[in-house]
Amino acid sequence: MTSMTRLIGLGGMIVIASCGQLLAADGLAGIEKRSVVSDERETDLDVTIWYPAAEAGETVTLGENIFFEGTEARQGAPIRDGTFPIVLLSHGAGLAGRAEAMSWIAVPLAEDGFIVVAPTHPGNTGRDRSAEETMKLWLRPSDLSQALDAIGKDPTFHPHVASDRIGVLGLSMGGNSALSTVGARLDPELFAGYCDTGESNPSLCSWVQQSGVDLHAMDKSLVGRDNSDPRVRFAMAIDPAPADIFALSSLADISVPVSIVNLGPPSELPETLRASGIAKAMPLADYQVVEDASHASMFAECKPNAAEIALEEGIEDPICTDGEGASRAAIHRQLIDMTIAAFRKSLGGEG
Repeated sequence: MTSMTRLIGLGGMIVIASCGQLLAADGLAGIEKRSVVSDERETDLDVTIWYPAAEAGETVTLGENIFFEGTEARQGAPIRDGTFPIVLLSHGAGLAGRAEAMSWIAVPLAEDGFIVVAPTHPGNTGRDRSAEETMKLWLRPSDLSQALDAIGKDPTFHPHVASDRIGVLGLSMGGNSALSTVGARLDPELFAGYCDTGESNPSLCSWVQQSGVDLHAMDKSLVGRDNSDPRVRFAMAIDPAPADIFALSSLADISVPVSIVNLGPPSELPETLRASGIAKAMPLADYQVVEDASHASMFAECKPNAAEIALEEGIEDPICTDGEGASRAAIHRQLIDMTIAAFRKSLGGEG
């Protein structure tokens, strides 16, 4: 039966932090990159890997741009002795549409003893940005599986992989991908009509419509296919988007534990992000809400004047706005603690 957790404000962060102070303080995170061949994409995937590192390496800053602060990791550092669970990480689209943008949550996971593997999904950001490719949601779980295949064969990481302890973490559109990896299927009809009015997701759908992309014309057999990977034993989705185009019948068959987190007061959550309904449909799902956050809380911390710069660049979404009275740093600390606790519970720690 689904576990429905009480609403969590910053007071909940204090409770979580007091139970063992889950954020790692002394660990180091290494960073490596790989290029992985994707037959389905017909291009190579850029894969970023954060891992528990020994003392050494060059300090580099990841994910920094004109809007957001970066996060430090050690490039070229040797991996620590031992075996470690894997966390596959799926990013969102738009400004957070690349693996390095998730460094704020990937680095603490690596410091705590997880190997974090994140493909940059093609077509989601930068010069490669494409509305058509972004909406091919069924390709994202395939990217994750192919990245996992590559890590399993990589001479550096293979000896340190606990192959029976693999989980997936997704943020925003990456949350949709994470759930697909454990068996959630898209409903082809709901997908096709998602942008008919633009009300479901005005920012995304206006881009889709302006780009001339017709979701009704996409191959329904691909949209509704099974993307599950039996190697994945736990999934966590933070503000999964879209959350309202899954085939509910497929959710009942998900046989692994799932943790779903929504960001913001329930009364203010858009229908396309409101995930309480899909959580109820999963046999082993836990659902939590961080009321003091917003969907933008998944971005890295904003630089001074980033909000003003975004408006000058024509970005109308409030990329630096969190919940009332909460700093993004505090929200990130809470989400990191929650995430580490969830993956420790489901996958265990380093061996």
